[in-house]
Amino acid sequence: MKMKKGLTAGAVLLASAALLAACGGKSSSSSDSKKDTWTRMVGDVISTMDPSTNTDVIGGQQLVDTMEGLYRYNGSKLEPALATKVVEPTNGGKTYTFHLRKSTWSNGKAVTAKDFVYGWKRTVNPKTKSQYAYLFSGVENADAIMAGKKAPSTLGVKATDDYTLTVTLEKPLPYFNTMMVNPVFFPQAKSMVDKAGKKYGTQAKYILTNGPYTLKTWNGTGNTWTETKNPKYWDAKDVKVKNIQTQVVKDPSTANNLYKSGKLDDASLSGSLAAQAKSNKDYKGLKESATFYLELNEKKVPAFKNAKIRQAISMAIDREGFIKSVIKDSSIPAKTVTPQGLFTEPKDTSVDFAKDAAKGETGTYTDYNLAQAKKLWDEGKKEAGVSSLTVSMNCDDTDASKNTSEYLQNALQKLDGLKVTINALPFKTRLARSASKDFQMVITGWSADFPDAISFLDLFTTGGAYNDGSWSNKQYDALIAASKGADATNATKRYDDLKQAEQILMKDQGVVPLYQRVSAHLINPALKGATYSPAGMYNYVGATLKR
Repeated sequence: MKMKKGLTAGAVLLASAALLAACGGKSSSSSDSKKDTWTRMVGDVISTMDPSTNTDVIGGQQLVDTMEGLYRYNGSKLEPALATKVVEPTNGGKTYTFHLRKSTWSNGKAVTAKDFVYGWKRTVNPKTKSQYAYLFSGVENADAIMAGKKAPSTLGVKATDDYTLTVTLEKPLPYFNTMMVNPVFFPQAKSMVDKAGKKYGTQAKYILTNGPYTLKTWNGTGNTWTETKNPKYWDAKDVKVKNIQTQVVKDPSTANNLYKSGKLDDASLSGSLAAQAKSNKDYKGLKESATFYLELNEKKVPAFKNAKIRQAISMAIDREGFIKSVIKDSSIPAKTVTPQGLFTEPKDTSVDFAKDAAKGETGTYTDYNLAQAKKLWDEGKKEAGVSSLTVSMNCDDTDASKNTSEYLQNALQKLDGLKVTINALPFKTRLARSASKDFQMVITGWSADFPDAISFLDLFTTGGAYNDGSWSNKQYDALIAASKGADATNATKRYDDLKQAEQILMKDQGVVPLYQRVSAHLINPALKGATYSPAGMYNYVGATLKR
């Protein structure tokens, strides 16, 4: 699911899944509390637990753990959650009618269709300042509401009765059902939002949840928190792991030591530790639908508006060398923003979208070619009217992210007259500065909100909420619009629209892709049956923990 601006370049991933069940066996200490607790790590603190305003994988996973929407992924299979079934639309693909099962909030009050209506209208309301409101585009009146032209009350969603939710779209959206797993579409309790005010989502006491777990011991800034089984959850009988404990670990060697001492069940590693871990029987490389890229702010640095300068920056980076010498895991050099394994050609599912789009000339702009990079750089400088360029590069303050930025700094300064300074920031600060366009270059990333190329390509349309670098291309915009409009119900035409858009983005280097993450983990195989979704979130419902 997405959330995913602000993937940290290193230890961000959470606990493992059924995909990892085949790993060999490390045993943990066996105290009674330990037997019922899965201990995982993240790279930084939770930014927010407000479903409308969360944007990152850390808060996203906690929301998926503690909240319940219409559907939930069981591996790659979309299954009913609060909806009683996966809905087939009517009215030419424009009307979705969801019948809801009975469930309760953590305060014991019923979750109803009105809670979905309230949450959705709150998100699209410009006053909420939700960066994910754009996902509602296509729901009746959503675009006009977000533009301030219509009232939030006109959004095409209504509660026909307490347990019937009807959604009206302006046009068919072939991926609409898959988006419903994103927390931005979860219900929200108006009583809590009103009571908490600006504090909503900032601490455990300022949220109401309705999912498999309830969030405990989270004060909004702490480096540890615990989720405990929610006995009021509608499917509580299938929640067998009683506690999930999370702690912030920024240093891979600390993570490695915690794993070895049995204090951590899932350690995410990078650098030399990732390379060494490959020989460990508990090692697992997890291929993610996540791409890291360098974003260039064209408003802060006018020279970045020049395509040759952007292409030169891309071609000066040896992605394979970077992976081999810095992150040292099984990550894949990125030739497109859309990751491999996410989306396929509709008539031949063996054709991977990312590989298909990177064929021919498109792929050359991410090939390491320092001589060509220097040529383009000199030409670009002349066209932009500059002789030199000094820019800062924002990154996270983790060791892995700092190592990445230092490698890029060294690579880019081989271009004559380019000086790069590194600005390492806490995760929340880096996200905030990107959102406010207060940066010159930034190392960032995105993970799929749902299994479709549009989850990535929609980011870079002109004026898009996540187009922080302000790149703009009219042909690109038209292709994305066609994929969501005239060609939305024609799978072949839609695929071609998205492929052409990806190729334009890569030829123009609107953003500079770096790598698709295959994260290196040491995993305690005691956890069985948890699953990992195409949206990059873990589902612990049905999982067991046997130590």
